[in-house]
Amino acid sequence: MKILHSKAEMTAATIAWQAAGETVCLVPTMGSIHQGHLALIAAARKTANRVIVSIYVNPTQFGVGEDFDHYPRTLEADCAAITAAGGCDAIYAPANMYDDGHATSIVPAGVALAMEGQTRPHFFTGVATIVLKLFTHIPANFAIFGEKDYQQLAVIRQMVRDLDLNITILAQPTIRETDGLALSSRNLYLSASNRKLAPLLYVEMQETAKQIAKGTPVDAALASAKTRLTKAGFGKIDYFDLRHSDNLQPAKTLVPNCRIFAAIWLGTTRLIDNYAL
Repeated sequence: MKILHSKAEMTAATIAWQAAGETVCLVPTMGSIHQGHLALIAAARKTANRVIVSIYVNPTQFGVGEDFDHYPRTLEADCAAITAAGGCDAIYAPANMYDDGHATSIVPAGVALAMEGQTRPHFFTGVATIVLKLFTHIPANFAIFGEKDYQQLAVIRQMVRDLDLNITILAQPTIRETDGLALSSRNLYLSASNRKLAPLLYVEMQETAKQIAKGTPVDAALASAKTRLTKAGFGKIDYFDLRHSDNLQPAKTLVPNCRIFAAIWLGTTRLIDNYAL
């Protein structure tokens, strides 16, 4: 397993594999590798001949007062975890993806405007810009992302479609703990008591889906869930919505292909999740 730090090395390795008739799949990460990432890597190995995992904590997707300085940076442990799970062909770990004077960004609209786009308006500009740069450094055939960050997946698919990028975007279902909590590197921030409470978010998404399926009006079902979460001890609810999965527009009634999307604070940790009806 190669660990590469320069764009030139990474691009050359990708092109060499493709010249030999092999396909390449990129797994973009910010490190702090957990079982969700390992599931993405395993799926990538089934898809392509070669798998590249990128590890880079991207500063442009963090806003003022967010956790950029404290975000886990554990490259050695990440490499060991990936190796123990079967490895990949290369880990791309650049020290910096932005040269001095960097002044160009991708500003997505469409599916980027709702939810995260309203509560963290800087976020998808940072995500889209870094992902496009990764696609330039690593001209892979495929890239794979988790459905846990479903809106992010939708924004990347939109960017690929709108900019005619020559890469296929794959999705991997959300990986959860046995108690239902969606795996996330930020789960490490949860206190012991909040970690016990956190799975209730998944329970409430499931219960809300059941109530809507039984005929409870959507707005009433969503409001009841928010009330229960608040009473249970959760903090600010950024959103708890039913939306169409394709365009992320609000769904006022139960329709095919829709999801509940949630972002909610628990202590100092912001949990993001979604659930397909």
